[in-house]
Amino acid sequence: MPSVGKVRPLVKPAMTVDRRKGPGNRAEQKRLMKKEMTRRLLGLLALLLLAMTSTYGQGKKQKSQMRDSVELDNVTVVGKSKTQKLREGAYAVNAIDVRSMVSSLSNLNSIIDRTAGVKIREEGGVGSDFDLSINGMSGNSVRYFLDGVPLDTKGSGVTLANLPVNLIDHIEIYKGVVPTWLSSDALGGAINIVTNRKRTNYLDASYGIGSYHTHRGDLNAQYVLKNGLTIRPTLGINYSKNDYMMRDVEVWSDEQDDYIEADRRRFHDDYLSLLGQLEAGVYDKWWADEFFVSASYNKVDKEIQTSQVQTKVVGEAERRSDAWSISARYQKRHFLLKDLTASLSLSHTWDHSVTVDTAYRKYNWDGEFIKSSRNEINGRGRTLRHYRRPLTIARADLNYALGEGHLLNLSYSLNRTGNDRWDDVDESFEPANDALTKHIVSLAYNQLLFGGRMSNTFFVKDYINHLRIEQTDIPTVTGSRDVEPSSTDNSLGGGVGLRYQPVEPFAVKASYEHSVRLPLARELLGNGTTIYANVALEPEKSDNVNLGFFGTVRAGDHTLSYEVNGFLRFVDNYIQPQVSEKEGMLQYVNEPAVHIKGVEGEVRYDWNKRLQVVANMSWQDARDRQEFKSDGKPSVTFNNHVPNRPWLFASADARYQFYRLLSKSDRLQLGIDYQWVHWFYLSWEGYGALETKARIPEKNIFGAQVTYSWQNERYNLSLTCDNVFDRTVYDNYKLQKPGRMLFAKFRINLH
Repeated sequence: MPSVGKVRPLVKPAMTVDRRKGPGNRAEQKRLMKKEMTRRLLGLLALLLLAMTSTYGQGKKQKSQMRDSVELDNVTVVGKSKTQKLREGAYAVNAIDVRSMVSSLSNLNSIIDRTAGVKIREEGGVGSDFDLSINGMSGNSVRYFLDGVPLDTKGSGVTLANLPVNLIDHIEIYKGVVPTWLSSDALGGAINIVTNRKRTNYLDASYGIGSYHTHRGDLNAQYVLKNGLTIRPTLGINYSKNDYMMRDVEVWSDEQDDYIEADRRRFHDDYLSLLGQLEAGVYDKWWADEFFVSASYNKVDKEIQTSQVQTKVVGEAERRSDAWSISARYQKRHFLLKDLTASLSLSHTWDHSVTVDTAYRKYNWDGEFIKSSRNEINGRGRTLRHYRRPLTIARADLNYALGEGHLLNLSYSLNRTGNDRWDDVDESFEPANDALTKHIVSLAYNQLLFGGRMSNTFFVKDYINHLRIEQTDIPTVTGSRDVEPSSTDNSLGGGVGLRYQPVEPFAVKASYEHSVRLPLARELLGNGTTIYANVALEPEKSDNVNLGFFGTVRAGDHTLSYEVNGFLRFVDNYIQPQVSEKEGMLQYVNEPAVHIKGVEGEVRYDWNKRLQVVANMSWQDARDRQEFKSDGKPSVTFNNHVPNRPWLFASADARYQFYRLLSKSDRLQLGIDYQWVHWFYLSWEGYGALETKARIPEKNIFGAQVTYSWQNERYNLSLTCDNVFDRTVYDNYKLQKPGRMLFAKFRINLH
């Protein structure tokens, strides 16, 4: 860095005071001298800031090219964060900086649910199953990654809801078009969780306690030995009784000799999850820029309170799972060739889950039961069902620089999932060992033109799917008689992404992809509890189009960012969950053709790093476009909205920060948030009379947070309140969610 002493001063030379004008001008002279001294001090402060950030220039020519601006009476430093750069890329992507919110977060779902175009619908409280949609595409059409590697490698029990938040730096949400380096068959989008990769020693630990006997503890640490060996332990524990009040549920009244609506607490919904991980590796060796091996263990115990409808009460059945995983990842620049960069990873997971449903009982919301001749979940015989699903994932990502602004990317991924299942008590159940194997090969060419104002990407993908099916039980439901025991399919896809910024406050971007999404084990083979298998499922195929514009306007301490995005999705063989209210079971089925169109917008405002306001709104119109059934008869559901899907929703966030209240290094942050979701139908509009059809009611909920940090955020204490006004809220499949929930959290962050 150049010497500060040799930099030309950025202030004007001192004025020469004309003393021959008499004593009448002394006051004016003193004012001018004071003003000049102030200017000098500001100039020196500017020089110091520039020296520290290495962003100062020498001479007028360099100074005019600097992004940072230095004036005599003000110093403004303007830069772009990683999340801002992602938003301004060629893809339709949301980026969330988690670091600033870790101290008050209880789980990731709460912040992802408030981003434009994204909606999460939970089936209950802590640890409940949830459905996430991006631009109208939901469920397994969305893929989840941790540092670019599928989240499944940690075990089927690890989700966004129980991942330790202290581990995370930021979140990337790709909509419709997914970059090739993720090597995924995602149809609706992808969520990539990027962890903290600082190279210093640190300890980040927190403990939180909340309503309904909820407890959460997270720990993330790093220690670097003298020889360069880096060790990272991670631990996350979640527990909740989920004994929140269910309002207006049906219970029997002896006095009235009839069923009445009353409030009752949930009594069989305990949830416990544990995730432990240990990583060890090195940086900056001659043979590797980064090499790490890791081992992890995940355990989940979950009592089941209801099936897919809350009128079917469960009091004994439960689900347990545990998973062991080992993995290795390797990165190297100039790998074999000078301009070739390689990123390689390999993992294997031993995943075992068991569903216990051996009680012949029928419960009600009073916690009472009568003896029955059927089990609780699906009304069949006793089951103690085991599923072993070993998972092997291998990935390779190669980048070759063809020259300045030109990059060639080749990616490959192998994903093999086994499905070894048996039952300890159901003698009629036939064991089976199925397997799904996927190969995805991607090739992309990336350009950066006109000094970075234009970026383009062009890509092709090849999807190879091999399926081996052995199960034959309940063939009329699962379709096991209608498929070949072994089959291989091959599909091609591809797309393009473009971004151009003619001027600083305005840019436009567009992207297109013909995508293929191969069914997951959960969809094809069920989950052993509330989901039937459907081995006849076909892969989804979709043409995804995005067109948007965005920009950032700055004026002094004020920064305003905006983004508007329109999208189209033309989906064939749309995989849709369908629920049977009689049995309370769910099954995934293909809808021949679904078209989705929509618009979303988001505005962000920041004042002086004190006040931040974010507001967004999304409209998503998903309709069945199959006019005739396979037998030639008109389809009743033609042009119906896809059921059980929010189609209009909005959210807003506001945060204000106070600095130096009790000390020079403390901070107080106050925040409020609001969510609104328009009502929507639970089932297809074409079936039955609309006035009597079940609806998921409109949602209007407020949240509030207060966080106090001291000693430069070394210590943090927060209190969060969700659903402040204790509204009755329904969500996925019209299942009732918790009411008002308080959560207090203490976090210590040592470096």
